[in-house]
Amino acid sequence: MAGGAPRIFVSHLSGVPVFDPNGDQVGRVRDLVAMLRVGGRPPRLLGLVVEVVSRRRIFLPMTRVTGVESGQVITTGVVNMRRFEQRPTERLVLGELLDRRVRLTATGEEVTVLDVAIQQLPARRDWEIDKIFVRKGKGGALRRRGETLTVEWSAVTGFSLEEEGQGAENLVATFEQMRPADVANVLHHLTPKRRAEVASALDDDRLADVLEELPEDEQVEILGKLKEERAADVLEAMDPDDAADLLSELPEDDKERLLTLMQPDDAADVRRLLSYEENTAGGLMTTEPIVLRPDATVADALARVRQADLSPALAAQVYVCRPPDETPTGKYLGTVHFQRLLRDPPFTLVSSIVDTDLPPLRPDAPLPAVTSYLAAYNMVAVPVVDEGGALLGAVTVDDVLDHLLPDDWRETDFHHSEEVVRGQ
Repeated sequence: MAGGAPRIFVSHLSGVPVFDPNGDQVGRVRDLVAMLRVGGRPPRLLGLVVEVVSRRRIFLPMTRVTGVESGQVITTGVVNMRRFEQRPTERLVLGELLDRRVRLTATGEEVTVLDVAIQQLPARRDWEIDKIFVRKGKGGALRRRGETLTVEWSAVTGFSLEEEGQGAENLVATFEQMRPADVANVLHHLTPKRRAEVASALDDDRLADVLEELPEDEQVEILGKLKEERAADVLEAMDPDDAADLLSELPEDDKERLLTLMQPDDAADVRRLLSYEENTAGGLMTTEPIVLRPDATVADALARVRQADLSPALAAQVYVCRPPDETPTGKYLGTVHFQRLLRDPPFTLVSSIVDTDLPPLRPDAPLPAVTSYLAAYNMVAVPVVDEGGALLGAVTVDDVLDHLLPDDWRETDFHHSEEVVRGQ
């Protein structure tokens, strides 16, 4: 880029696609890496943290960036696929600098960092952070009403100090369009301190979705740093089977205290799941499948399937049961598959198109029996029924995969090649 290159605010780079010279997408920008320098000199921008298809985070040096424009980053043809590891002298711009409280050197006034701007140096391939966008005030209501201004890097001080109670609102704003699994991947690579701050800034539903995608030790870590009342709210927002898995990792006293704080109906579902062995159908199932009465119509079923918060696996079929239609239900009658719902008129009763050929599983069925069932019948979910024929829940294929993969699968790359050469 030429010396007159425009200034770029880093919040606009979060999630931006990275392309090679042939136009093939390499990955997406997840953060920027800078090195602080002494004497008030602007930090040098070392490179970008790019998440590739396998969810591996790699380091892309700025010397290999040929363009940053029009919502995309263009790189040279050679990309080193070695996993990014942050060095002690490096700072993650989005993860560590945004929301930081610093001081204006001229007045000593405390300000909050909302964004930082980078610019390429004239006639060179080096980049540096040259401007800081800040808001006056210490936070809370003042943060929203305070004056905003853009200042030179040298006009503020405090970036080199460890800060207690750093906010996370502006970092969280960069997550808005990201899937929960991608947000979880970002949190996984933050320090425990910063991870707790970001978790506190997420709303309950969003945090619940993200927790479900994190390794169990980090789930426990984050939950333990929340106030107990909020921890109970987040557990209520999680799928019951995921909440049960998380609570099973806690000491008995902590588990019981959180269950007591939860809403009785939500706690009852989780307690029921905790009563089953971990690697059985009962321990794997969710208690919230789509349940309809025999007199429901295809139109009723499709309305339930359209619910946005349902996973694709749960939306693939509905279970027809006699009242009550909350698990544990009345007698389980059978399953109606989504494709069948699309073929029949809206007024058709689900009881007339129910599939009774597929046998349900008992809650004590071991994990191998569940996986064999899904494979043999090409299903993405299986109903779980008790001895009296009442539907208890359903096991989905994603829950089975979670238990079949290694414990550290979220931290393991699918591809192990150290380097990939593109455009050749």
